[in-house]
Amino acid sequence: MNSQDQQAQQTAAVDPVDLLLDAALMHVVFDGWSEATFEAAVSESGLEPTLARALCPRGATDLALAYHRRGDQMMLARLADEDLSGLRFRDKIAAMVRFRLEASEDKEAVRRGVTLFAMPQHAAEGVKAIWGTCDAIWTALGDTSDDLNWYSKRATLSGVYSSTVLYWLGDDSPGHQATWEFLDRRIDNVMQFEKVKAGLRKNPLLKPLLAGPEWLSSQIKRPAERDDLPGRHRND
Repeated sequence: MNSQDQQAQQTAAVDPVDLLLDAALMHVVFDGWSEATFEAAVSESGLEPTLARALCPRGATDLALAYHRRGDQMMLARLADEDLSGLRFRDKIAAMVRFRLEASEDKEAVRRGVTLFAMPQHAAEGVKAIWGTCDAIWTALGDTSDDLNWYSKRATLSGVYSSTVLYWLGDDSPGHQATWEFLDRRIDNVMQFEKVKAGLRKNPLLKPLLAGPEWLSSQIKRPAERDDLPGRHRND
């Protein structure tokens, strides 16, 4: 096998979106997640423009989302190499958020992504990406809730994660120590709120008032996994 064939084989083994993303990251610092960045990535990756556009119909917006998903995957890969068994649960959450931020090797790419997803036309995608990260954290830590708690856990963590990202972007302390302290304070705030809720539930004077809301919340279930997709076996 000659060198050209070997190179072609290696290229075929790499996810083409990863090829585009790696090429794009060199331009994001100058042009953001823009059409100019996408066109440069297509040119430098060697992919056919038609294929690149089919993989990323929205251009650099899809690459920004791919970059976010790559960070999620790196976070989960690091979790597989770490032993968090001796930590309190709140410390496991903090560790996962830290793993996720430390997976973002290019702070400027994150900053540009925050700018992109702050735009009204992309805001929904940004919220979905953050929700996906928080869902990955809770799932990886063994969350089994299937009622309203499934939503509230992810919504609360989304707020913690989002505020920590913004703090991290402006943090120039050694080792981002100020960010980790900020994260700990935010999680402590959440834990204090949860303690208040638990206390209200135990209060015998409030139990009659909470019975209705508690029943209603128990009727809300987590999203069901799709079982009607191609390739899935169904037991009818």
